[in-house]
Amino acid sequence: MILSDRFERAVMYAARHHKKQKRKGTHIPYISHLLSVAGIALEYGAGEDEAIAALLHDAVEDPGGRLVEEVREEIRKLFGDRVMEIVEGCTDTDVSPKPPWRERKEAYIAHIRNASPSVRLVSSADKLQNAQCILKDYRNIGEALWGRFTGGREGTLWYYRALVSSFREGHETPVVEELDRVVTELERLASR
Repeated sequence: MILSDRFERAVMYAARHHKKQKRKGTHIPYISHLLSVAGIALEYGAGEDEAIAALLHDAVEDPGGRLVEEVREEIRKLFGDRVMEIVEGCTDTDVSPKPPWRERKEAYIAHIRNASPSVRLVSSADKLQNAQCILKDYRNIGEALWGRFTGGREGTLWYYRALVSSFREGHETPVVEELDRVVTELERLASR
């Protein structure tokens, strides 16, 4: 597959939209996460709409000071209804202030079981990339890592294991198998 100019426009949109954000607890520009998620999605068979949605999957959740509805309409206008549907399916909340962490995560886990294959692909690519970063950072800084996360050590490990189970209920895919391997390694290291 050859990506069109739409993908390039989505990269620019994501870079502008998230330009002031950094990865949690780091100095890494947030766009690195979005590019990585799009790359993982493409490696596991994403089409262009799914790859664009991977770049934009956090745009509604993190509207960057803009109104959520304004961001939705802009994405729909620039990239189409299908991209917006995938982005919506990957969004765990669009309200501010956000609902309590555990409640939000439980709702997302329940939602992902029956989500469309496109939403499941982009979401599992996102969770895989996050889990890979958590594992890498845990190897580098150890237990201090858990202070970055609202759920702490126990909540974060619970969430990623529950995601693996939820993804598997819908349909086992190679990206979910890889997510399981990374989460299993993280659990192994964290249990020492």
